[in-house]
Amino acid sequence: MSARETAIAALHSQLVTSLAVRNPAPTVLRGETIPQRIPAGGLVVVRDGETVEETPILSPLAWQVEHRAEVEITVASATPTARNTLLDALLVDVAAAIAANRTLGGSVEWAQPGSASFDDVEFEGAAAARAAAVPVTLWFTVAGSPLA
Repeated sequence: MSARETAIAALHSQLVTSLAVRNPAPTVLRGETIPQRIPAGGLVVVRDGETVEETPILSPLAWQVEHRAEVEITVASATPTARNTLLDALLVDVAAAIAANRTLGGSVEWAQPGSASFDDVEFEGAAAARAAAVPVTLWFTVAGSPLA
C-alpha cells in the first residue's frame, strides 16, 4: 500500500474512532457520495484530495510529500440554529481528533486541519442541510518515488 493511501486510511480510521463517542454518532465514510437522507448525528466523508507538493531529498533519494485530503461534514436539522450548533460541534470534534494524534498512528509525520468553508445544501424532498469542508494537510516522506 502506498504512503498516501496509508495516510488517508489512517485519517479515516482516526475520525471513525474519535467521533464514535458522540451521541448520536455521525456516520463516517470515505469517498462516498452524500445520500439524500443525512443521519441524525451528521455525515462525515473523507475525500482523497490531491498532492500539493513533492520535494526531493537527495542521497539517498526520498520525497517529502504534502498531500491535502478533505473532510466534508454535512448535518441536517429543522432549524438553522440547530444545524449550525451541530456542525460547529462536529468541526470542533474533527479538529480535536486530529490534534490528539498528529502522526495518525505513525502513518504521517504531521497532520494539520485547515479552516473550513461552508455551504447550505438542499436535497429535493429532504430537510435543509448545512455543510463544511475542512482541508487536512498530511506530510510524509517516502523513499524512491513520490508514488511509493
